[in-house]
Amino acid sequence: MARDYCRHNTDFEIVGGYLSPVSDQYKKPGLLAADHRIHMCTLGTEQSSTWLMVDPWEAVQSYQRTAVVLDHIDYEINTKLGGVTTADGEQRHVRILLLAGSDLIATMSEPGVWSEADLDHILGRYGTMIVERAGSDMAQAIDSLARWKHNIHLIHQLIQNDVSSTKVRLFLRRGLSVRYLLPTPVVDYIEENGLYMDDGPSASASSGAVAAEKEKGKEREKAATASSSKC
Repeated sequence: MARDYCRHNTDFEIVGGYLSPVSDQYKKPGLLAADHRIHMCTLGTEQSSTWLMVDPWEAVQSYQRTAVVLDHIDYEINTKLGGVTTADGEQRHVRILLLAGSDLIATMSEPGVWSEADLDHILGRYGTMIVERAGSDMAQAIDSLARWKHNIHLIHQLIQNDVSSTKVRLFLRRGLSVRYLLPTPVVDYIEENGLYMDDGPSASASSGAVAAEKEKGKEREKAATASSSKC
């Protein structure tokens, strides 16, 4: 949907997309080990997409804030690789954007979850594409993010789809088939390794983001207090 949106509503040309699995230290109940998640993302992209890829960097780090992950991708593509080369040989800088669901973006409106500096870095420097999620009010979610509205692209679902990772895990715990909800190689891998059969409490991606960002906020406050004490 985001790719179609870009093609029909912007001047962007999509050259690639990365799935970035979170670290094992992401605060979310039932989170599988990083090696499983990296492998499933790889299986899900290598046979079904010509432009999606997996970047395992975030998954093997300690917990990294979203702003830091975007900086990492920007550095790898634009600094180390020098951007991309066009068909006529021109070297071009690549614009990096965060692709997120409206449920995750809604957490950016919650006080105390994301720091103002990180919001400005993510939405001001990079920008985001927000894909509508069933049951989420995108307009309400970005009310408090109006200062960055020029960098926020809202993508409405043309065909309603309420499939989510939370529902997929719930199906698996209940012994229901997910054969047509995920790429076949991913389903095979889940079944072969007996994954998600006892997943513990259900939790959405946005709830994990809230917990993780709050934890990082506490760490920043402790660091600031320590610095003040030293002064």
